[in-house]
Amino acid sequence: MSAPKRFPDRDEIASVLAECEPLEPGGQGDAVRRIAGRAMARRGMGKLVFVDLVDRSGRIQLICETSKTGELDLHLGDVVGAVGRPGKSRRGEPSLLADSVEVLAPNQSPLPDTFHGLTDVELRYRKRYLDLLMNEETRADFVMRTKIVTAIRRYLDGEGFIEVETPVLQPRYGGALARPFVTHHNELEADLYLRIATELYLKRLIVGGLERVYEIGKDFRNESVSYKNQPEFTMLEWYEAYADYRDTMVRIETMLEQVARDVLGTSIVRFRGHEVDLKAPWRRLGFVEALEALELWTRDETELRAWLTERGVDTEADKDWALLVDHAFSHFVEPSLVEPTMVYGQPVELSPFARTMDDDPSLTERFEFFAAGMELGNAYSEINDAATQQQRLDEQSDDIEGAPGDPDYVEALSYGMPPTGGLGLGIDRLTMLLTGRETIRDVILFPALRAGN
Repeated sequence: MSAPKRFPDRDEIASVLAECEPLEPGGQGDAVRRIAGRAMARRGMGKLVFVDLVDRSGRIQLICETSKTGELDLHLGDVVGAVGRPGKSRRGEPSLLADSVEVLAPNQSPLPDTFHGLTDVELRYRKRYLDLLMNEETRADFVMRTKIVTAIRRYLDGEGFIEVETPVLQPRYGGALARPFVTHHNELEADLYLRIATELYLKRLIVGGLERVYEIGKDFRNESVSYKNQPEFTMLEWYEAYADYRDTMVRIETMLEQVARDVLGTSIVRFRGHEVDLKAPWRRLGFVEALEALELWTRDETELRAWLTERGVDTEADKDWALLVDHAFSHFVEPSLVEPTMVYGQPVELSPFARTMDDDPSLTERFEFFAAGMELGNAYSEINDAATQQQRLDEQSDDIEGAPGDPDYVEALSYGMPPTGGLGLGIDRLTMLLTGRETIRDVILFPALRAGN
């Protein structure tokens, strides 16, 4: 006999638990409820069988009198449908007093230890379906991630932004300093790149008059893997016409406080041993001032390399001053940024798409924002002059990780782009911060891993 193809009119376990709450021990409600989930424990006491049933919303005990339900031919891990009335056991445990129980999908593989859950970290990432099945905390984390994205959309939609989609496969890559993945399109007879950022296409839309746009989507960078980096990751980027980096600072700190309150009920988060409050306003810190305080600011490449070497930093891979100063900041300043902080005024050499400061053209109207010692994102007052943008792209062209140039984007700017503030926020890192997970692999459903045996 084949398993049923549907189980209609199902109630979530959480709603049945709520109906059980006001009942007295040994009592039961009048309404008949239909629930389904996975059988994760079974205990027998004569003609009574107790089954723990789990769905996305929670866990409940089934009390099965075999005189009603018949003998239960079910095993741990089976997907089960049950019909009965909400009630409480004599000991006061919320339960469904089952009238009928049927197996909807049998489990044909042994489950990991149901008491300790799935504890092998590598196996959790490789077989996420088992991790979700066995670990309630994992399910809660990914429900939280969805709520975070929903809260972001709600905020931006409420502020008049429109959500758009831009190409993942691009004839040129740009918008960040990163190595791309390359693939080949047979019909077009052309190499294409998986995007490293959505920036250049979104700013084309600003030129086209959409004025406030955002995209939440996957980016791909063919680079190292770490606790906060994956080759495939999710970014929010937004662009707002008639705004600059100062307006963007206010918007992002406001949004992040609101998102935290929406999903956590508080602006206080705990991450990597730190407790931080995302409440606006956040601290502002100049990039130059941060390095000056550590006696690490100089525009002399030889001098900076010597200072870093003296402090035990390996600079062999830093082939120019820009890489050295970025290394100095990430190594010595970034870990200390526990309090939510906007670091602004990055050097022009590190910022190919940002406008320069009015009082110092060697620095840019750019900021990066940090909390609990981790960078969450990056923002600019965007270059909106075609000739200036072309010059910046040309300056990057000799760098193996630099933007290769995009003539169509530069042409788009020639039609006139309003003054614009743009921002990128790492969704995975924000999820790490709000869930307290210390590795990005814990908040990506299917992270990239080295090939297993």
